[in-house]
Amino acid sequence: MGEARLHHRTCSICEAMCGIVVEHRDGEILSIKPDREDVLSRGHICPKALALKDLHEDPDRLRQPMRRTATGWKPVSWDEAFAEVERRIGDIRARHGHDAVAIYAGNPTVHNLGAMLAIGDFIRAVRTRNLYSATSVDQLPHMVASYAMFGHQFLLPVPDVDRTQLFVCIGGNPVASGGSIMGAPGFEKRVAALKARGGRFVVVDPRRTESAAIADEYLPIRPGTDVFLLLALLHEIFTSERASLGLLAAHADGLGALRDAVLRFDPTALAARTGLSSERIVRLARELCDEPRALVYGRVGACTQEFGGLVLWLIYCLNAVTSHLDREGGMMFAEPAVDLTRAYGSKGHYGKFRSRVRQLPEFGNELPVAALAEEMLTEGEGRIRALVTFAGNPVLSTPNGRQLDRALAGLEFMVSVDLYLNETTRHAHLILPPTSPLEHGHYDIALSGFAVRNVAKYSPPLFDRPAGARHDHEILGELTLRLGSAPGLARWRAQAKSAIPRLLGPARVLDLMLRTGAYGAEYRGGLKVLASLPGLGALRKQLADPDRRPAGLSVRRLAESKHGVDLGPLRPNLLRRVATRDRRVQLAPPAHVADLERAASALQSPVPSLLLIGRRHVRSNNSWLHNSQRLVKGKPRCTLLIHPDDAAHRGIDDGATVRVRSRVGEVQVRAEVTTDISPGVVSLPHGWGHDRDGIRLAVASRHAGVSINDLVDDQRLDALTGTAVLNGTPVEVEATAAGP
Repeated sequence: MGEARLHHRTCSICEAMCGIVVEHRDGEILSIKPDREDVLSRGHICPKALALKDLHEDPDRLRQPMRRTATGWKPVSWDEAFAEVERRIGDIRARHGHDAVAIYAGNPTVHNLGAMLAIGDFIRAVRTRNLYSATSVDQLPHMVASYAMFGHQFLLPVPDVDRTQLFVCIGGNPVASGGSIMGAPGFEKRVAALKARGGRFVVVDPRRTESAAIADEYLPIRPGTDVFLLLALLHEIFTSERASLGLLAAHADGLGALRDAVLRFDPTALAARTGLSSERIVRLARELCDEPRALVYGRVGACTQEFGGLVLWLIYCLNAVTSHLDREGGMMFAEPAVDLTRAYGSKGHYGKFRSRVRQLPEFGNELPVAALAEEMLTEGEGRIRALVTFAGNPVLSTPNGRQLDRALAGLEFMVSVDLYLNETTRHAHLILPPTSPLEHGHYDIALSGFAVRNVAKYSPPLFDRPAGARHDHEILGELTLRLGSAPGLARWRAQAKSAIPRLLGPARVLDLMLRTGAYGAEYRGGLKVLASLPGLGALRKQLADPDRRPAGLSVRRLAESKHGVDLGPLRPNLLRRVATRDRRVQLAPPAHVADLERAASALQSPVPSLLLIGRRHVRSNNSWLHNSQRLVKGKPRCTLLIHPDDAAHRGIDDGATVRVRSRVGEVQVRAEVTTDISPGVVSLPHGWGHDRDGIRLAVASRHAGVSINDLVDDQRLDALTGTAVLNGTPVEVEATAAGP
């Protein structure tokens, strides 16, 4: 036997980006432990990091292309698989046009360097308007607000948690998630440090989450009413004449329009709708104004509701008018070594085209994923007849999963780039499995832009890929070449461009991006050339900024710096980076202001007696880690949380099996009676429902649970952004049988 060795790496499971140390010998993983010197995680990891071993060694993980046949799944060569994709998709496009092919990309895409570098060229090669992703069941309201206010969809503010004195968290659970649009591993320790320096942590949520359990104060709000809380807070700030933009005052427009729009609302009616007292709302508004280092942060629960677009906009505005936007201790903007606001070609756009059936607007070329099934099921020109999925399981992660199940079963052709035969890929005609995360290099090219500290970390591959295996970027590169449809010279140029990352490899492309980025060795030389061109005064200012000295970053330096490179705390930079046409912050984007009319109308609507919300757990990450025994063992977690009063009213005992019914479907699940959920609210976790036939997930099947998205209504969307309303689904609950 060989000698045991240590490999330092960044965990690629979630947004926390924890540093880990993998002990291995002769291709076997002996242990995974925290890297106590990691520049971001500081010795913290969560249980999900240990599942990297389970994922890598999982006997259910696919390791060669598979074709679905009448007698079951059969292995096929890569050449055969690619030729079949080219032939069948080519035939469908020839008969029905480019839009007859759709693409869906799942969340794991952003955790994969090769995929991030290659998927854009693949999308352009397919030339379809039917592009969907997990964005519209996640962070889309953030991106729409950032585009409207700051001019770029990726210029997203993150909490300066390590220097704040008042952290108000709305609809987020960073103790369980490790942060989201906030890379903050070890969040509990950061909150402990906040309290030790005399600060306070306040959580607003319909459920007493793991984060609420460590909060100084928990405010149990009614689901879907965050917009009214934010309007009430702003109303108090404006009527008390405490609004102040601080350093943004000379660089922002729309404060008067924002004030006028907010003051139209009755603060008493707003408070009543939230279920919170007017007195507490007034006090919170004053606390935000009085504390120089304060912030308001909102996440998935705030996004995935009826007014998610308004909520995130108003959160940004609330931080701005209390002088906490782009200010130390407030909501700030990371400056990563690879900056997507510079590297990504599109700043964003909205409504350039619309979906065929419901006329829903696109954002950044993506249509709302809640429309995917209807675009397959509705007859007529432009109907989706083929689908390519990449690292996603939309049957379990998007609204009305049973309807999507039926739609996928009727496709002419489907191909999935995925590690597993799961609830979605079981409908594919071909599955193309990439290498495991430990067989390729890793750099968080997207998520580093949302970390609470500027850091750069690169992980070389731990294991060599097996003979015949393909990396994600190689699969996407081959599909790009085979499906590229531009004519003549244009197609040749597109193919040549897409071949660059395939030939160089992700590490070399990353090296170029690092070297020419703000911390790269070639940054100043390249900047001098660019700054000499007319109209680039902003670059000349950057060149003169003494705080932006290059750190000489390259892939080689990062590989040698096994704990990562610390690039310093967040710094005010919005005024330098704002990308609107007039380079001014827009506080009152017309579309957002107009959508307040919809909120005003909702104030008069009746409140359903029971509303369903989702939840997550530190041992779970959407649907794709449930095949790890270490993560699913113990007490069943797929239960319906229900308040004792609601349970008693319906004759439901703790542990009883209950039927939960919505407009689109029903499930049967075990009830868990608890005061951790507010009256009038029930909760199911996200990502379960592994009871479908035809999947190959042995562990997950034994812990199947039910899918909350079999109850979520695909017709309920945030009208402003197209985000699915995953939280606040009206449901009925009744007991069916006694539990064990």
